[in-house]
Amino acid sequence: MSKVLKERKDVDEALTWDLSAIYATNEEFEAAVKEMKELASKMEKAYKGKLSTASKINECLDELRKLYEIIYLTGSYVNLAVSVDYTNNENQDRDSKIINIISDIESRLSFIESEIIQADDDVLTAAISESKENSNYLKDKKREKKHALHPEVERVLAALNATLEVPYKIYEQAKLADMNFENFTVDGEEYPLGYALFENEYEYENNTKVRRAAFKAFSDKLKQYEYTTAAAYQAQVQKEKTIASLRGFDSVIDSLLFPQKIDRDLYNRQIDLITEKLAPHMRKYAKLIKKIHKLDEMTFADLKLAVDPEYDPNVTIEESKKYIEGALAVFGDDYLEMVKKAYNERWIDFAQNKGKSTGGFCASPYGTHSFILLSWSEKMAEVFTLAHELGHAGHFRLCNNSQNIFDTNVSTYFVESPSTMNELIMANYLLKNSKDKRFRRWVLASMIGHTYYHNFVTHLLEAAYQREVYKIIDEGGSVQASTLSKIKKEVLEKFWGEDVKIIDGAELTWMRQPHYYMGLYSYTYSAGLTIATEVSKRILKEGQPAIDDWKAVLSAGSTKTPVELAKMAGVDITTDKPLLDTIEYIGSIIDEIVSISEEIEEE
Repeated sequence: MSKVLKERKDVDEALTWDLSAIYATNEEFEAAVKEMKELASKMEKAYKGKLSTASKINECLDELRKLYEIIYLTGSYVNLAVSVDYTNNENQDRDSKIINIISDIESRLSFIESEIIQADDDVLTAAISESKENSNYLKDKKREKKHALHPEVERVLAALNATLEVPYKIYEQAKLADMNFENFTVDGEEYPLGYALFENEYEYENNTKVRRAAFKAFSDKLKQYEYTTAAAYQAQVQKEKTIASLRGFDSVIDSLLFPQKIDRDLYNRQIDLITEKLAPHMRKYAKLIKKIHKLDEMTFADLKLAVDPEYDPNVTIEESKKYIEGALAVFGDDYLEMVKKAYNERWIDFAQNKGKSTGGFCASPYGTHSFILLSWSEKMAEVFTLAHELGHAGHFRLCNNSQNIFDTNVSTYFVESPSTMNELIMANYLLKNSKDKRFRRWVLASMIGHTYYHNFVTHLLEAAYQREVYKIIDEGGSVQASTLSKIKKEVLEKFWGEDVKIIDGAELTWMRQPHYYMGLYSYTYSAGLTIATEVSKRILKEGQPAIDDWKAVLSAGSTKTPVELAKMAGVDITTDKPLLDTIEYIGSIIDEIVSISEEIEEE
């Protein structure tokens, strides 16, 4: 385990991503900012008050697409720089400057949406028929008509955009810049602690004393910031409620589901069915962990232990290539070429350093390649995480190459399908290439302990908690730190029952998830993985036809709704069947892990 977390300036450049793929120099970046401002001013003069004909609307939208490309590239360039080091004030200043410029542009050009929404239906119909490139954007504007506000109100909201994003900024600053974790001591030995160290290493630590001490030290530090974090979250959900009410939605939930193009039944089904039907399987898995590790009791701090810790090999970045390339080759030469470029052209930030954003993500700005953030800990689990993020990269490479920028705004309900699909493809590849019983158990346990636990348990229980928060907000209430901890504890206790002790600190996991500042995102992980599970089974059974269908789905971008995308891949998500089948599949994997464990024990 790494003993000291380096400053960003001290990490090996080879482990960092290369943002020069967006702008090679600061001068290029500044020139793009200048071009963006000039194009926005030109559009304001040319089109404000004049979007009354189909041809004028399309002419304006053609310009808007160009502007959006520059906005996304400049915004990504500064935001990605901040994400690897929240302690760098220069990058923070530049990020804030760009956010303010973009907010100003969005405010001044808010008339475009307003005038289009106010246009006569026959004008919009004509505009849709005259431009394939702009048609889906215009159809969305027609859909949004009933929730549109007065143009001046829309302008003010756009102008306030940077301010409205402040709750998330406060959350990230408190978490990544202000929280200074002290070392903790176990049996006379000192151990370093940090957000990434805890989430990437200590949660999986086999030494029970060290693991539980790390959990306590980590939780104690979180607790010092619970009131600040709760205040930021309260501001976030109150903002969402205010905007939902202004736009005529009865509920925050309906307001946040609207852009996902998903109805409430699909949302509730994900949470309710998994909470009820998956819990017995996961409790069985928890009992197995307790037995294998000979624990006095199974606590919340023990849930991420490996079934076979000695069989979790260390994997260097170089070694990861053979697994990643071997597994993802199933998608064809073009996909494999992308994977190789991701390594060779430094698309991936592997480094562990102070101030770096936790977890992993993939950003895919239109007009360049993807950028993947990780904190590589040399565990096999990281191979699955990298496969996951490359799933996003592969998705948006196909999508961005096939669609214009308007048609790449994929619903969050679907967006985690390609990423979780890659984790399953990785698992299937590993299973196919070894007949060893112990190795098979390790791979199956990785599927449960990482892929399904992360998406069907961690994020799902976050979603269950989040739904309870919005119920309170919808009824005119507010949420304080004690309320949030109480809700979180109740959700955890309901799922794990008497089989897992929800110890002090477990209730504070509401403080760890940035997705709460991104609308209804947490539940979409299980939704995406449900589709991915069904399609991965189809790929195993049918081979190339299923792969071809999947790549067509990825290329479709946001030209289809989530229901339509799933249907293209052969999955009907309007019924309970895919979710129940997936839960049954998870149960069968856990049963096989238990069975193999019993066989190994008897040998």
